[in-house]
Amino acid sequence: MLEKNNVRFRQSIVVRFSGDSGDGMQLAGNIFSNVSAEIGDIISTFPDYPAEVRAPQGSLNGVSGFQVNIGHGVHTPGDECDVLVAMNPAALKQNVKFLSPRGVVIVDINSFQKSDLEKAEFKTDKPYKELHLNTQVVEVPMTEMVKAALADSGMDLKSQMKCRNMFALGLVCWLFNLPMSAPLRYLQRKFEKKPEVYEANAKVIRGGYDYGHNIHASVSNYRIETDKFQPGIYTDVNGNKATAWGLILASEKSGRPLFLGSYPITPATDILHELAKRRDMGVKAIQMEDEIGGICSAIGASFAGSLAVTTTSGPGLALKSEGLGLAVMAELPLVVIDVQRGGPSTGLPTKTEQTDLQQALYGRSGECPLVVLAALSPADCFHMAFEAARIALEHMTPVILLTDAFIANGSSAWRIPEVGDYPDIHPNFVTKDMRGHWTPYMRNIDYVRYWAIPGSEGFEHRVGGLEKDYNTGTLSNNPENHERMVKARELKVQTVANYIPELEVLTEAEGEADTLLVGWGGTYGHLYTAYEELNQAGRRIDFAQFQYINPLPLNTEEVLHNYKTIIVAELNNGQFAAYLQSKIPNLNIRRINKVQGQPFMVHDIVDGVKKIMGGK
Repeated sequence: MLEKNNVRFRQSIVVRFSGDSGDGMQLAGNIFSNVSAEIGDIISTFPDYPAEVRAPQGSLNGVSGFQVNIGHGVHTPGDECDVLVAMNPAALKQNVKFLSPRGVVIVDINSFQKSDLEKAEFKTDKPYKELHLNTQVVEVPMTEMVKAALADSGMDLKSQMKCRNMFALGLVCWLFNLPMSAPLRYLQRKFEKKPEVYEANAKVIRGGYDYGHNIHASVSNYRIETDKFQPGIYTDVNGNKATAWGLILASEKSGRPLFLGSYPITPATDILHELAKRRDMGVKAIQMEDEIGGICSAIGASFAGSLAVTTTSGPGLALKSEGLGLAVMAELPLVVIDVQRGGPSTGLPTKTEQTDLQQALYGRSGECPLVVLAALSPADCFHMAFEAARIALEHMTPVILLTDAFIANGSSAWRIPEVGDYPDIHPNFVTKDMRGHWTPYMRNIDYVRYWAIPGSEGFEHRVGGLEKDYNTGTLSNNPENHERMVKARELKVQTVANYIPELEVLTEAEGEADTLLVGWGGTYGHLYTAYEELNQAGRRIDFAQFQYINPLPLNTEEVLHNYKTIIVAELNNGQFAAYLQSKIPNLNIRRINKVQGQPFMVHDIVDGVKKIMGGK
């Protein structure tokens, strides 16, 4: 880091907003992320909020946080924050562990009264000393200044206090040299129908920005390098929104109307919300009475010819297991989005894990194979949702797409694709020349059955949960026929491997590494950053992250057998490691596991790899 004239020049910077659940920290963080993405910064965000609907104000359990890393070469929200905004003592106490030793703390000093300290369980009236805080603390009278700014607004005190987050945001925008025009445009759009609310927030955010100018002598501000972008239109997008948009593109590219049958569940509900807004694009989104109703409505829509989707999290996926078995037996295209959260049961609804993998692979009765995919990042959710729909429609199979709370709620800068960036999708429809001799389970060379839309003359048929004859499609209890159908359904899924990319290995020194770091899904940013740091420190290690899990890419066995040691890092107790071991015996697999409802820290991976590699 360089410093000149009280300005710190950085490649990237991490800021964390924290306060009560009602303090608007998620909104402030989202606006700051949007502004940063708009001016060309790479961003990665991590919203961290409690499961309680509203814990007591000022309590430790009620603290909500939003962390964002902006700048150059950003792949994670950062292990430590350079700037911590704490709106009350509880926020400071809960989040000081994330602060860099050289960081800056900004507090609303008006919220550090004796009663506030007691709510946060401080034992003395010296919170900084009690926390052994040795970094710079900037005490800002935010509450007092917001009251003064809005004294003539006609707003009651409660409404005025809801604007404190904008004062903090204005101050942080000054700290990072961000123009005021961008957050003001965002607020204008958000409060388009409430101009008086916009005016109040605009006045307060300008006040925070101006306050930064006034304290210029006592705190440095930052200038950040930006990456070179591919030309195009960029936006800040979270994983759930990107997932919804990827499904819409798949509908356009396949010519199949998009149907979502779903039931609200944290942290997947925002996909339902986003698709419900898209009636202008022909989307039919229905909130069903429960998880079972969600998948059954989607299966009915699929039989009728739609691109059918249902969304859920771990507990809901368990409830959908019988419906998934029906979709596998009927060989209908279906996309199931599982946004993983901490479990089992209700578990940690707002926290992240990768603990649904075995359920996705095996959580059904009988031999019940289907395709399982995983998204790497918020932006990658768009691509993998499109891929899930493509595979489901072209291979007549259910597909489970695994995301997780970290990438679903987190956001990153995303380039909006051009129309030609994605291929057309070609469902395996029946053809006119099949009329008269087609049967429901007639297959192509990839074991994919031909899809007949109900109402097509000459293609009347029934499918269902009972086993059917391979040749005629009628009910069958014949043992040999059942085994033939079981094998055909499995071969169909395994043949998908011919239509997905091969596994890519990242290497700093071709052929020198005998250790491969492996991950899957939303841990990509942390593992990639750890891989870079390890190689910079002289540890020769290669890296591969899986998006396609069942089937595995065709070159998986060949790639993994090139290494003496495979280190699998995942947010569970070793589910993917066990899966790889079962598919490819004789691998020397070591594990790095974390099951705390929190994403990896980069140092978790770096330290774990060093421990496994020893003195090499």
